Amino acid sequence: MQGDSTDTMNDQRTGKQIDVIIVRYGELALKSPGVRNLYEKILMKNIAAMLDSRNIPYSLMRREWGRIFIETTDPHAAEAAADVFGVVSTSPALITEPDLKSAAGTCASLGKGLILEGESFAIRARRSGNHSFSSADIGRVCGDAVWNMLENEGKHPRVDLSSPDKEIFVEMRQNLAYVYLETVKGVGGLPLGTQGSMVALMSGGLDSPVAAWLMMKRGVMIIPVYCNTSPYGEDAARERAFDCIRQLQTWAPGHQFTTYEIPHGPNLSSFIDTCDRKNTCLLCKRMMYREAYEIMKKEGASGIITGSSLGQVASQTAANMHAEIYQLSIPIYHPLIAFDKSEIMDIARRIGTYEISTRPAGSCTAVPERPEVKANYDLVVLEEKRLDIENMVSEALKAAKVFKL
Repeated sequence: MQGDSTDTMNDQRTGKQIDVIIVRYGELALKSPGVRNLYEKILMKNIAAMLDSRNIPYSLMRREWGRIFIETTDPHAAEAAADVFGVVSTSPALITEPDLKSAAGTCASLGKGLILEGESFAIRARRSGNHSFSSADIGRVCGDAVWNMLENEGKHPRVDLSSPDKEIFVEMRQNLAYVYLETVKGVGGLPLGTQGSMVALMSGGLDSPVAAWLMMKRGVMIIPVYCNTSPYGEDAARERAFDCIRQLQTWAPGHQFTTYEIPHGPNLSSFIDTCDRKNTCLLCKRMMYREAYEIMKKEGASGIITGSSLGQVASQTAANMHAEIYQLSIPIYHPLIAFDKSEIMDIARRIGTYEISTRPAGSCTAVPERPEVKANYDLVVLEEKRLDIENMVSEALKAAKVFKL
């Protein structure tokens, strides 16, 4: 699994197979009925694509109020579904009848292989629908069944509701009940594709893949754009960027990325030859925004995503970030703006891009020895008047390559 998980139920402790995966979601439940219905359908489609991408079989996927159920005997489905944007958590579960006797019998059966001598246990119960009993009744009856089973096994059971060694969960719904032992933490957010698409500027470093992933988590489909700085950048930088894009694609099965590669070296040469050397990075970023904006319009997207984090490097001061967008009517998103480096690294490890992004790739040789850190936005515009910006953008886009990775 790419995200965080716990062990599944189909293990040596219980020897039990599973019947179903319970899928829980969060924000979707707050939407209006029409929007919720649409988002749930998209979420189910994305879950199906993730299961298919990992060759995990399932017989049926159904939804009830607040839950999606995947009927499968493969416990790895819980981990796969947890990696789908919009999923808060999953649990591999056994199905039983929605009555106290059936639930108690299933809890006792699970507890037999789960709870060892000297260990404490707790029943965690919840219910929805109309029943003649309460959640407390479920906990009491199921707890008694487990207790009696353990005593018959010659064990000395203990109940600890605060910090038990083992827990058994019972979710009683109107038509069926579900008993499970584990919960797999999901990535959360909104289903991919519910918030349209945006262009993601990709460098292959630590920041840009994480920024793109965070926007994917908010339901945005990305259109990766790599600005190739050759001859000022090494081929290893390009390989790193494209490998990061491929890794991000594993989080979006069923949604193939359209990736653009734009030759950016000629633009850098023009900046170096014509403008004040200290402004090269500022002019470079403004040009990238213009190029990305043209792709955004072509693809019908709604914005541009960057990996900028305030103050992280010399070019990302507040003054410089102001100068980068001055007089550019372009919707730009900086999801990492308030993140520190350690937070970004943690996410990169979680999503599988850290090892790729930290491979040696050299530095951009177009970066000046002393880059501007307190840019005057008016002066940057004056610098651009020395250049044929419109033609530079046009020529770069004519030479752009499009890939389906």
